Amino acid sequence: MSVKPTKKSDLNKEWLKKRIERNIKLHPEYHLIVAEGTKTEPKYFESIKNEINKKYRDRISLIIEGTGNNTVNLFYKAKGIADNNPNVIKHVWIVYDTDDFPAESINLTAQLCERFSTENTIYHALWSNQCIELWFLLHFGYYHSDIHRSEYWPKLTEQLKAIGCGEYKKNRDDIYEVLKPKMEDAIRNAKKLNKKNKEKMPADSAPGTQVYQIIDYLKPYLII
Repeated sequence: MSVKPTKKSDLNKEWLKKRIERNIKLHPEYHLIVAEGTKTEPKYFESIKNEINKKYRDRISLIIEGTGNNTVNLFYKAKGIADNNPNVIKHVWIVYDTDDFPAESINLTAQLCERFSTENTIYHALWSNQCIELWFLLHFGYYHSDIHRSEYWPKLTEQLKAIGCGEYKKNRDDIYEVLKPKMEDAIRNAKKLNKKNKEKMPADSAPGTQVYQIIDYLKPYLII
């Protein structure tokens, strides 16, 4: 028997609260991932979406925005989608790199996520400084030097070749599957970087990434 989604109009009804609390332990809440990018992010998050949706139908939605869309606009697009969705979108994950945007936009997007988060819907700023390839590299070790994003590519190729997985390309279809066995290492290394960047704004946290948050949260629903 399929589990019907919770309607927003029913959210505050007392008779539903116990049922919602019980179901949430068994099924992931509704999630929305909105990513800036057209190559790397779509391949990676599409794999995560498909893996979870095979078991929990339509729980993960993924929207890809083209490069060049200001990170602030990305937030408001995500908010509009969540506000107009008939289901309760519990978590909205906004994925963006810092490399091509001004510091004020990078920081403001994270601040907007905090400002508009409520008990019903939580917004997460999954920024990577400088780019999501840092998150990929953290699967292989703890990298804390502030290097240019162009240096991540050869480092990733070196690591991937060492485990017999070829060279790194931005449009690889299998990047999530290849990295998945090292997921716990990446989460641990990203958290360590996060502690190093404590009290810093996203634009000043180089290197740093928050992508680990969604992986850590959804880990119970992923096949590891």
